[in-house]
Amino acid sequence: MLVSNQYDKNDTLMLGFSEYQAQPQQLANHIGLAYKEVKIHHFPDGESKVSLPGTLPKKVILCRSLDNPNHKLIELMLAAMTARKLGATELTLVAPYLCYMRQDKAFHPGEAISQQIIGQQLAQWFDSVITVDPHLHRISNLNEAIPNIKTITLTATQPIAHFLGKTYDNPLLIGPDEESEQWVAAVAKTQGLEYLIGKKQRLDDYRVEIDFSGSTCTGRHLILLDDIASTGRTLETTAQALQPYKPASISAVVTHALFMDDAIKRLKNAGINQIFSTNSIPHPTNNISLTELLGNALNA
Repeated sequence: MLVSNQYDKNDTLMLGFSEYQAQPQQLANHIGLAYKEVKIHHFPDGESKVSLPGTLPKKVILCRSLDNPNHKLIELMLAAMTARKLGATELTLVAPYLCYMRQDKAFHPGEAISQQIIGQQLAQWFDSVITVDPHLHRISNLNEAIPNIKTITLTATQPIAHFLGKTYDNPLLIGPDEESEQWVAAVAKTQGLEYLIGKKQRLDDYRVEIDFSGSTCTGRHLILLDDIASTGRTLETTAQALQPYKPASISAVVTHALFMDDAIKRLKNAGINQIFSTNSIPHPTNNISLTELLGNALNA
């Protein structure tokens, strides 16, 4: 399917969902598109009834972050296939948070490689996919996970760097592990800031150890950066590992704010004074908008 480079307000509609309205509405307004909502009704047995506007233009953008993904993926499939039946010939998915990217290999016999399976399904439903900071480990290009369609992988480094520049005066950026270094370095470079990377060892799904031996951050305002905060254990352990160095303050900035269960309480108890996130996933910590970043990608 040929995917156009720009979306015109006369032949394109932005669709959002009830739990994810503000972000697609802002995005539609930013690039001058009409916006409507996909209606979802949940039956007592858990099934979803999905209703789209009765008339659709040729180009449709479905905007939904895929946290809590299991029911959202089914509803996304129903919405995409219904849009096709209603005459849409070009379907774009804007999923600022993209699910099921962690499991990219079978670590034990019989394990499903969910990244490949979900990626192949998305490639069947959509002509293009746009996302922000997907959690990729052993692949470098999203097309390896979502094959044969146009994929755009964005990074939140610029919006985060802009936010830090307005909010803090010469903080020290902290990455919890070597995997975060490239991302943290990009944010630091944009604002001309120093950064420090810890050495992380993951013990299991809930426990990690992080070492900052030999580091100098006494009296500094520290900003912990991470792409995804799920249980928050990495940020919690990082803050605990930094406390002996007596920093002036510790804050955290993340792209994707999942913050499951009591994560926020534990982070506060670990000495993290402030927590900020992008609005990829609706959360009380949202302070950094991705509207301009996503809008530029859609208009590229």
